[in-house]
Amino acid sequence: MSSASTTALFACSRCFSRHPFEELSPGEQLCKECRGSFPVVKCTYCRSEFQQTSKSNTSSICKKCEANVKAYGKPTACEYCNIIAAFIGNKCQRCANSERKYGPAVTCEQCKQRCAFDRHDDNKKVDGKLLCWLCTQSLKRALARTKQHLSAVDKHKHRSHKSRSSHKDKRKSDMMKSMNSGDLSLDSQPLEKKSKLNPLQGELDPNSSDHVVAMTQLKETIASLQKKVQQKDNELLSKDKLITELKAQHHNDTTELRNEMKNKERMNETKFNLMNTKIQNLLKEVATLSKSAKKNNKLTKSALANTENSGSGTDSPSTN
Repeated sequence: MSSASTTALFACSRCFSRHPFEELSPGEQLCKECRGSFPVVKCTYCRSEFQQTSKSNTSSICKKCEANVKAYGKPTACEYCNIIAAFIGNKCQRCANSERKYGPAVTCEQCKQRCAFDRHDDNKKVDGKLLCWLCTQSLKRALARTKQHLSAVDKHKHRSHKSRSSHKDKRKSDMMKSMNSGDLSLDSQPLEKKSKLNPLQGELDPNSSDHVVAMTQLKETIASLQKKVQQKDNELLSKDKLITELKAQHHNDTTELRNEMKNKERMNETKFNLMNTKIQNLLKEVATLSKSAKKNNKLTKSALANTENSGSGTDSPSTN
């Protein structure tokens, strides 16, 4: 049985035609014909993919989030997955349901955030890893792209192999005809000359599709690498400019700070000298005041002594 017959087919939700699961849209399970020219976009809040249904309405918010915004207002960031989809409380609906089913959150092996939930089932793991919802979606998309690329490469190789085998069969039939007709001796010499001149003619054909595809791929990779090199050079130049600007700014800042420090030191020295002169003047005034106070004390004491002596002379009795 062929691989196409063994692959499971799934029905489109609109026209009910059967297609492989990779060809249907992940949100509404629509085929390419039903999708038409409407792109598949990610919701700005819950980050889930959905199909736009009309060209007039090009909003990037899914229907569930629109209803939740109308009912509860704009959401906040979830405390687990950091997706801005927490309409009620601090958790989004996806994390709240997972926590209710599978218990508390654990660290994701890809993004190293505490936003994964262990379902205790190895079949639910992606490539044997316990991942959060965002990492599982991105990894599944990457695996689907690699599968599509490998299938396209296999188809191309199969077609080229068929063309080569048919070409070889034609050559063999021509050789058999020439041998039967008896012209082998005449045709063998030019064939030998051709084989000597180009011994790899039957194996490598420069006009084959494989070489053309390989050359185009190499040219595309070279062009992309050259673009990356130019981008890196531009980034390095911009970083060098930033470094020079920052160095100049740092030099200016240091010179300004040094000037300010010198000015402050000068101001402090002048203030210190003024305070010292004031202190010296005050000390001199204190000394003069203390001297004058001592003199006044002496004068008052002498005056009191004189008054006492005069009073004692008048109060003494007469000797007559």
